Amino acid sequence: MHSRLPMIFILLTVMIDSMGIGLIMPVMPDLIQELDAGDLGQAAVWGGILASIFAVMQFLFGPFIGGLSDRFGRRPVLLIALVVMAFDYVLMAVAGTIWLLVIGRIIGGITAATQSTATASMADISKPEDKSANFGLIGAAFGVGFVLGPLMGGLLAEYGTRAPFWAAAVLAAANAVFGYFALPETVTDKIRRPFSFARANPLGAFRQIGKLPGLGRMLGMTFIYGIGFFVYPSVWAYFGKLQFGWGPGMVGLSLATFGIGIALVQGVLIRPILARIGERNTVILGLSVDVIAFVALAFVTNGWIALLLTPLASLGSIAGPALQGLMSQAASDDQQGELQGALTSINAVSSIAAPLFMTQTFFFFTKTDSAVFLPGAPFLLSAVLVIGAIIVFLPLRKKPI
Repeated sequence: MHSRLPMIFILLTVMIDSMGIGLIMPVMPDLIQELDAGDLGQAAVWGGILASIFAVMQFLFGPFIGGLSDRFGRRPVLLIALVVMAFDYVLMAVAGTIWLLVIGRIIGGITAATQSTATASMADISKPEDKSANFGLIGAAFGVGFVLGPLMGGLLAEYGTRAPFWAAAVLAAANAVFGYFALPETVTDKIRRPFSFARANPLGAFRQIGKLPGLGRMLGMTFIYGIGFFVYPSVWAYFGKLQFGWGPGMVGLSLATFGIGIALVQGVLIRPILARIGERNTVILGLSVDVIAFVALAFVTNGWIALLLTPLASLGSIAGPALQGLMSQAASDDQQGELQGALTSINAVSSIAAPLFMTQTFFFFTKTDSAVFLPGAPFLLSAVLVIGAIIVFLPLRKKPI
């Protein structure tokens, strides 16, 4: 059990990062309006600004945090980030102006960039052949947090708009205490890498990681795939309302079901799949399943059929951990933090770009004068993007190392 404590702490850290985002979502519209930020429409604009600030901070600081962990170790970076995260939630809980929320989201985006450090820690304690499966556990932890966060946030909102922030602060602080006792340092002098500002920024990290055989191509396909995958948070609520007549409750239930499906696939199912067909074929299988699921969702008109497609859509999530495992195996031990930081930045950019592409596509194909009425058009766009990711990936050798 003692040997499993570091892994448990890593998974809890990722889950709390994921929960922290969803935990506060149910109260944000009311909280922003409480701070005299205008009507609901204006509150939505501020909500978009806050979400973008959070993603931009992750993009900018992912490689920086990863580089710090390669130099000073995973343990101090993770523990300090959790403590700062706890104070950040306290700041947002007592915020009396919208600008304090802005500051809170800036700090929150920086501390959430430590997911790259948590993933690098998992790489440190994993055998090469176990990395993809263990990255699947990280995906499962994120999925569980994605489900639990909004559910807890909705329940805690009954006690006021500030209650979810206090709960998030307690969770972060408690995990920091647990990590202090459970997490040993995994960066040894043998793999410690000097910190360099030239490499501790997104462009520098991309340049260094891209020099490794096959990784430049995989970074590119990660970006393409990320935009396609983020179609779900970008348009699902609007798509469900228009295509199926779903209300907020049904939209939330469908997203929770999807999150549970991802958690089961990445936490349980991925291990036997990897053992049977290997990382490369698992990536191809997952991306192919995504294409099928996206095309099906583009044309489905019955909400129950859409829900029945959830297991298929969830199965596609095997591609991410398998691809991450291939990349981790190709990077040296002293570059794991840098690699995960670069991936954090890429995912952040994808999460910024996807809503722009997907919502505009949804608008174009659902407006009253549209030549073709197709609410599912964003899913067709996602299918095309994932096909592009497959085309980029296929020429790679079976082992990019």
